[in-house]
Amino acid sequence: MSFSISGKSTIVTGAANGIGLAIARHFAAHGANVMFADMDEDSLVREVGEAAASEDSNIRYFAGDLRKKLTQANLLSATIDAFDRVDILVNASRQVLTTDPLNAKDSTLDVLLEQNLMAGYRLSQVISRRMIAQAKSQSEEPGPAGSIINLSSVAAQRTRPDLLAYSVSTAALDQMTRSMALALAPHNIRVNAVAFGSVMSASLKATLKEDEGARDPIINTTPLGRIAGPGELAEAVQFLASEGASFVTGQIMNVDGGRSLLDGVASSAH
Repeated sequence: MSFSISGKSTIVTGAANGIGLAIARHFAAHGANVMFADMDEDSLVREVGEAAASEDSNIRYFAGDLRKKLTQANLLSATIDAFDRVDILVNASRQVLTTDPLNAKDSTLDVLLEQNLMAGYRLSQVISRRMIAQAKSQSEEPGPAGSIINLSSVAAQRTRPDLLAYSVSTAALDQMTRSMALALAPHNIRVNAVAFGSVMSASLKATLKEDEGARDPIINTTPLGRIAGPGELAEAVQFLASEGASFVTGQIMNVDGGRSLLDGVASSAH
């Protein structure tokens, strides 16, 4: 069974930096047509602007606030204009904020539910409708209509009060993944998630820069004893997007160096 994604039209959100950028670059390097989507236009231009300017390039970028429905519709239109169709959606846009559970004015739960859950949920609805329409327009026997991969976290399984909002938003994302998988299965659209542990993301780099002492607790609670590179996460996402995972849907794949095997209480969730 092939893990190829060559020629597949793909949208990756959160693609201006960190893990989202690594996934989008990985997909492009493996032959997919990739729309890099993010609200940070300056970073998009810096990272992929030159490549996207070439007419024969398999890279394009779209800048906008994907929490807004109109922006999501415009992203779909831009992708169709560039690549004619959408085969894969990777919801990699995410935000990590700390929470003060006893502060009634703390709004991080509202913020992270909107950013980490609702934006991806609404975009999945928009893109899956397009995938269904594409499949119906095909004259041959209906085959796989599309694949949606959400980026989750082992924080959904951890218990840390200071990460309450992030943990709740990722736990909700896991359940959304399973529910959408059942809803879209009759349409041959697979929905899965990758729950990552310690990956050298932009946010983790910033954390370690401010507090180098944070590295040891992370490594000590990761059985493989190291922090993963973004490319390792991209490989897992590619597997779930490919026909190699053609009978896999509704799954939360832990890519965490074994952390989810340990007691989750008060251990690091970065």
